[in-house]
Amino acid sequence: MTEAATGLTQYLDPETASRLGRLDLVARLVVEGFITGLHRSPYHGFSVEFSEHRPYMPGDALRDLDWKALAKTDRMYVKRYEEETNLKAYLMVDVSGSMAFADGDRMTKFRYASCLAAALSYLMLRQRDAVGLVLFRDGLVSFVPPRSVSSHLSVLLRELTAATPEAETSMSPAFHDLAERLSRRGLVVILSDFLDDADDVLSGLRHFRHRGHEVLALQILDPRERDLDFRRSDTRFIDLENTDGASITTQPWHIQEAYRERMEALLARYRRGCAEAGVDYVLLDTQTPFETALSRYLVRRRRLG
Repeated sequence: MTEAATGLTQYLDPETASRLGRLDLVARLVVEGFITGLHRSPYHGFSVEFSEHRPYMPGDALRDLDWKALAKTDRMYVKRYEEETNLKAYLMVDVSGSMAFADGDRMTKFRYASCLAAALSYLMLRQRDAVGLVLFRDGLVSFVPPRSVSSHLSVLLRELTAATPEAETSMSPAFHDLAERLSRRGLVVILSDFLDDADDVLSGLRHFRHRGHEVLALQILDPRERDLDFRRSDTRFIDLENTDGASITTQPWHIQEAYRERMEALLARYRRGCAEAGVDYVLLDTQTPFETALSRYLVRRRRLG
C-alpha cells in the first residue's frame, strides 16, 4: 500500500478521526480511507457506486431513453429516476445520557456514534441513496427526512453537532413510533449502547422487521462498560441518566465478576434476539475501527439492491 493510502486508512481508527474535530472532515476522510482499504477487505467485491441506468424494456417511454449511452454503446438504456434508484436509509442515533460516558481520555459513545453516522451519511449520499436522521432517547427527539442530494449532508451534520446526550433512555416507544411512520421499505441503522430493557428493545426491532425494513443494530459500548476493569481502589459511579446526579462509590473488583456475568448475559440476549428477528447485530466499542460498521452496512445495502 502506498504512503498516501496508508495516510487515509489511519482515519478508520476512532482516536485519529476524533482529533479532526469537525464532522464533515471525519466523514470524508473515514470514507475515503475505507474505500482505499477495500482492496484488502473481505468485502472488496462490493461497489460503492450504483448504476443510474437499466436496460430498455418494451413499453418504456422513449423520452426516458439515454441517447448518449445509445450512441456510445449501441445499446438502449433508460434513465432511472430517484424513486427507482434510491434506497431510503434512516440513521437512528441515541442521545440519552448514558451515551455521554467515556473512560479517561477516550471518546464518548455519543462522539463515536456521531462520527460513524457522519461517515455512513457521506457514504450513502456518495452512492446516491437517500439518508435521513432520527435522534431519540425516551421518544423521538428530532426527525430529518431522507434526501439523496449531496447538500443534504450539511443538514445531517448540523443536527448531529447540535445534539447533546442527556436524560433517560426508553428506546422502545421511539422504535414503535418510527416503524409506524415509515411506509416505504428501507434500511434502519440504529446506533446506541442499548442499555435498556432488552425485551422492550427487541420488540421495537421486530416491529421494523414486521414492516419489511432491513435493520442494522450497532451496539456501541466503552471497553470499561464491558469489563469494569478500573485500575483504582475506590471509584465513583455516576448515573448519567439521573438529573439528580445519583452516584455510588465502591471498589470495582468487589463486583467485577458478577457485573461481567450480567453484561455478557445482556449481550447474549441481544445476539440471540436479533438473530431470531432477522436483525443484523454488531457489537462495537469506542476503540473499534469504523471499517467494521461500514463493511456491515455494505452487506445490508447489497441485499436491498
